[in-house]
Amino acid sequence: MHPTLNPSADAAETERARRRAAFEAHKLEKRLCREVGRAIVDYSMIGEGDRVMVCLSGGKDSYGLLDILLKLQARAPVRFELIAVNLDQKQPGFPADVLPNYLRGLGVPFHIETQDTYSIVKEKIPEGKTMCSLCSRLRRGILYRVASELGATRIALGHHRDDILATLLLNMFFGGKLKAMPPKLVSDDGRHVVIRPLAYVAERDLIRWAEHRQFPIIPCTLCGSQENLQRAQAVALLREWEKKFPGRLDNMLHALQNVVPSHLLDARLHDFAHLEATGRPDPEGDRAFDADLWPEAPPAGVQVVHFG
Repeated sequence: MHPTLNPSADAAETERARRRAAFEAHKLEKRLCREVGRAIVDYSMIGEGDRVMVCLSGGKDSYGLLDILLKLQARAPVRFELIAVNLDQKQPGFPADVLPNYLRGLGVPFHIETQDTYSIVKEKIPEGKTMCSLCSRLRRGILYRVASELGATRIALGHHRDDILATLLLNMFFGGKLKAMPPKLVSDDGRHVVIRPLAYVAERDLIRWAEHRQFPIIPCTLCGSQENLQRAQAVALLREWEKKFPGRLDNMLHALQNVVPSHLLDARLHDFAHLEATGRPDPEGDRAFDADLWPEAPPAGVQVVHFG
């Protein structure tokens, strides 16, 4: 009998494929939980008795954030609450039933805040201009208010590693600042703590997890506004680097955790004005006349990550 017509062989191959997929999904889940848990511990994001408001947009990142936090909640050594919050901004075509149905199915406490910010933005922003900036400011103010009303002690956002690095590049290239997204910060009004538990998570892992979990994704193009062109370029640059040199983005993230102010140019962070020779060796001192030696770039497809 021809192999392709052998039902038992086909069934065996199907079973092997199923087991491989289950194995890979289990590895991915462990990695996501490990990276989110590590970020939470490293930056003291969540503590005993915290009430965490998870901002849920309907995109892969916020779905993944809620999903992983639920898994960690079940096994964490501290007790904390989760409440999912979605802001329905009355964009035309927004499927208002998707998130409530999904969250009810999970049994997760949730709150849907309905505010017609879409009409405000359309009125204020000329046709063809990006609406993201004003929309973001309005959304932030509303979510801060909702957090206060719900008694939330933490506001969790779904920004991941690649978002943080893209912001770093944007601030360098267009803002003249060495600045990224902090994993934890106090809100503009000083009343809320905002956390980014996905700070160590690669976007590619969130894409794979969303496909595995089959989240009911809500498209982010309902408002008709295109993604900021500069951010899109920064994201494309990061993806190209990672494709050519796997591990580069992890090195960039690690660099943000290993800042050496004396080797930058900001006199507010290092007292260059009063710097004088002491006659004592400095282990952090610059080898002023030596060329920097960097490891050679690995061939494409070979991952080499340097951690100090």
